[in-house]
Amino acid sequence: MVEKYEAMFRSAEMSLIQVYTPQEIAREAVYSLGSQGLVQFRDLNTKIRAFQRTFVPEVRRLDNLQRQYRYFYKVLCEHNIPVFEEAEDETTTNVFQMAPSSSKIDDHVENGSLIEQRMQQLVEAREQLDLQKSDLEQFRLVLQAGQEFFESASGLVHGENQDETFPHSVSFVTGTIPRAKAATLEQILWRVLRGNLYFKHVQLPEPLYDSRSKTKVLKDAFIVFSHGDIILQRVRKVAESLDANLYDISERAAARSTQLAEVNSRLSDVNTVLETTNTTLETELYAVSRELQAWNVEVTKEKAVFETLNLFDYDSNRKTLIGEGWIPKDELSNLQGQLARLTASLGVDVPSIVQVLETNKTPPTFHRTNKFTAAFQNIVDCYGTATYREVNPGLPTIVTFPFMFAVMFGDMGHGLLMAMVAALLVFNEKALGKMKRDEIFDMAFSGRYILLLMGLFSIYTGFLYNDMFSKSLTLFKSGWEWPSHWKEGESIQATYVGTYPIGLDWAWHGTENALLFSNSYKMKLSVLLGFIHMTYSYMFSLVNALHFGKWIDIIGNFIPGLLFMQGIFGYLSICIVYKWTIDWVKDERVAPGLLNTLINMFLSPGTVEEELYPHQAKVQVCLLIMALICVPCLLLIKPIHFKLTHEDHTYAPVSGEEGEQHSGHTTKNGDDDDEDENGGHGEEFGDVVIHQVIHTIEFCLNTVSHTASYLRLWALSLAHAQLSTVLWTMTIQIAFSMTGVVGVIMTVVLFTMWFVLTCVILVLMEGTSAMLHSLRLHWVESMSKFFEGEGTPYEPFQFQTVEFELAE
Repeated sequence: MVEKYEAMFRSAEMSLIQVYTPQEIAREAVYSLGSQGLVQFRDLNTKIRAFQRTFVPEVRRLDNLQRQYRYFYKVLCEHNIPVFEEAEDETTTNVFQMAPSSSKIDDHVENGSLIEQRMQQLVEAREQLDLQKSDLEQFRLVLQAGQEFFESASGLVHGENQDETFPHSVSFVTGTIPRAKAATLEQILWRVLRGNLYFKHVQLPEPLYDSRSKTKVLKDAFIVFSHGDIILQRVRKVAESLDANLYDISERAAARSTQLAEVNSRLSDVNTVLETTNTTLETELYAVSRELQAWNVEVTKEKAVFETLNLFDYDSNRKTLIGEGWIPKDELSNLQGQLARLTASLGVDVPSIVQVLETNKTPPTFHRTNKFTAAFQNIVDCYGTATYREVNPGLPTIVTFPFMFAVMFGDMGHGLLMAMVAALLVFNEKALGKMKRDEIFDMAFSGRYILLLMGLFSIYTGFLYNDMFSKSLTLFKSGWEWPSHWKEGESIQATYVGTYPIGLDWAWHGTENALLFSNSYKMKLSVLLGFIHMTYSYMFSLVNALHFGKWIDIIGNFIPGLLFMQGIFGYLSICIVYKWTIDWVKDERVAPGLLNTLINMFLSPGTVEEELYPHQAKVQVCLLIMALICVPCLLLIKPIHFKLTHEDHTYAPVSGEEGEQHSGHTTKNGDDDDEDENGGHGEEFGDVVIHQVIHTIEFCLNTVSHTASYLRLWALSLAHAQLSTVLWTMTIQIAFSMTGVVGVIMTVVLFTMWFVLTCVILVLMEGTSAMLHSLRLHWVESMSKFFEGEGTPYEPFQFQTVEFELAE
C-alpha cells in the first residue's frame, strides 16, 4: 500500500489520468468512484451541445422523478407531516459501495408516476369537496340569515305586522361577500341604481373558505331588494365582480326551511366523503414520508452519476467510455484496486483501464485535512486557493491565528469562558453534527477547534499579562516592596527586590504609572511579534523558489528584500530586546527613545543624540547604505537577467513573484491552458520592467506599513483590558461596598449584569473584533510575503458533496 502524502505543508502531487471503462459497467464504475471521491473529472465534450450528450435521456427521466419528489414534499409540508430522515452512518463514508440495480431505479420511476397520479387525484378530489363544503356552508348561512333579511325589509314594503310575501314587482339578490368588500358593494349599487334599492348585510360568525384566494376569510351575508329583472342582472354582475357568491333562496319561511334541511343533508354527505378522502390521503402521505428521503438520496446519486458520465467521451466503435480527470498520485493504486474489485464483483470479462497521462496543464490544488485542520484551511481558502505545490499558509495558521488573537484578547477569565463553550461543541460534535443548524450556529460549530485554541491561547496570554476579569493574581512573590510606613496623601514608591518569575508583576496593578508601563511593554511586544511573523512568512518565498528551482527569484527578489527588511525593522527589533536587557537606573542613564532613533537614522545619518550602544552611528550608517543598495537591486537584477537570457523577449512567470505561477504548470482563471514553446506565456521586456517597479515600490512601502499594522495587537489588548476594568468597576465592585440584605440583593443583580455584559460585549463582540484583526494580519501582512493564491481547488466527484434537498 502506497503511503499517502500529508499534503498540508504543500499540496499533494496530482496526476492526469484517463479511465477506459466498458459501457455495460460504466454506471457502476462511476458510482463506486463517487462513493470515495477520488477523481475530479474533466469535461471532454465541451464542443457538444448539452442536449446532444449520450446520457441526456437518463438525466431528464431522473429530473422528472425529482420533480415528483418535490411535489410529494410540498404536499407533506401542506399537511404538516415531517419527512423521516435517517441518520448518516459514518462507517459508510468513503468506503467502496456498489450501485443499486437498474431495475430498482426503474421501480422508483414507475412508482413515482403512480404515486403522483394517485396523490393528484386525492388532492383534486379533496379540493373539490372543500369547495362544495364551503359553498354549502355559505348557502346554509344565507338561509339562516334570510329570516332577519325579510323581517327587516317587510316593514318597508307593507308596514309593521304585515305578511312576509312581497309584491311581484319587488325582487332580490342574496349571497355572501368578503367583509372588506361589503361596503364597496353597497356604494357601487347605490350609485348604479341611483338609490332605488334596499341593501342589508350581516356578519357571518366564522371565517369561510374562499375559492379564489385559497384561504379562509371573514365574510358577510347580504341581500339587495330592487325592481325589474334588468336591474337585478346588473346587481348580480357587480356583486360577482367583487368576488361575491350568489344563492337563490325563497321569500317564504316554509320554503326556506325545506331548503335548509336539504342543504344540511347534502353537507352531511359531503363531510362524510371529505373525511374519508382526507384519511386516505394522509395514509398515503405517511407512507411516502417514511421512504421519500431514501428515495431522493438514491435518485440524486443516480442523476449525479449520469451527469458525470456526460463528461466522458463515448467511443461508439469499441462501446467504451473514456473519462479524464485529476487524482492525487498516491491514490492511483487505490483507484486501480477499486476498479479491479468492481470488475470482479460484476463478473465481467473486460476490465476498466487506468492510464496516466503526461501533461503541462495546471493540476488542481489538494490539501488533505481532518476535522481539526479543515477550519484553519478554510481561513486560507476564503482568501484564495494556493497555487499548485506552493507552500500552504494553512499549516502555520493553526498556531499563529489563535496566538495573534490571544495577544489582543489576553484575559484568563474571558479565555476560559470561550474555551468552555468551544469544549462543549467539541465533546458533543457527533450529536450536534446530526442536527440542523442555522447559519450563525453552523459557523461556530465549523470553527469549534479554532474557538478552542483561541480560548486556550487567551488563557496563556492572560497568565502572562496577569489579568483575569481585570484583576491580578498573586501567584508568586512580587519583585517590588512597598515601604512599611507612609503618611496619608503622600506619594510613595516601591523598591525593586527581585525579578518576578513569569509574566507581569501583580504589584503594577493599581499603580499610577501602570498604564504607562503596560503601554510601553505591549507596544514593543507588538513590533517584535510583527517582525517575527513577517520574517518567517517571507522565508516561505525562499522555500517556494528552491522548490521550483527559480534562482533568479532568490537573487533578484528574496536576498535584497530580506536585507532591506532586516536592515531597518530587524535592527529595530534587536534594539528593543537590547534595551530591555540594560538596567538604566543602575547605570544612571536615560533610556533612549527608539522611535526617535529610527527616525534620525534616516533624517540624520551618522548622528546619534542618545547612544544605545557603542559605535551606534557607524552601524546605522552601514545599515542605511545596505537598505538603499537593496532598492536598485530589486529594480534591476531581474530585468537585466531577462535581457541577457531571453533574446526572443519572452519571459516565463516564475514562482515567488506576487501574482505569478511557476513554469511547467500555467493557468488563468481556473482554465487549463497549454504553455507556449518558451515554457511560459510570452511577456515583453517592458512588461518585466513595469512589473518589477511595481513590486519594488509595494515591497518597500509594505515593509513599513505592515510593521506598523501589527501595532493593532497593542491597541486592542489595551482596549480590552481597559474595557474589562471599567465594566468591573461600574458593576460588581459597587456591590462590595454594601452590607446586609441590600448588599446580598445588589451583589446578585450586579453580578448578573456583569456576567451578561462580559459574555456579550467582552467575549462575543470584542472576541469577534480581535478575530477579524487576526484574520487581516494573516491575509495581508503575512500571506502577501509569499502567497500567490492562483490555484484551482481539487473538487472530486463525491456523493458527500451532492445536494439531497427536497425543497424547491
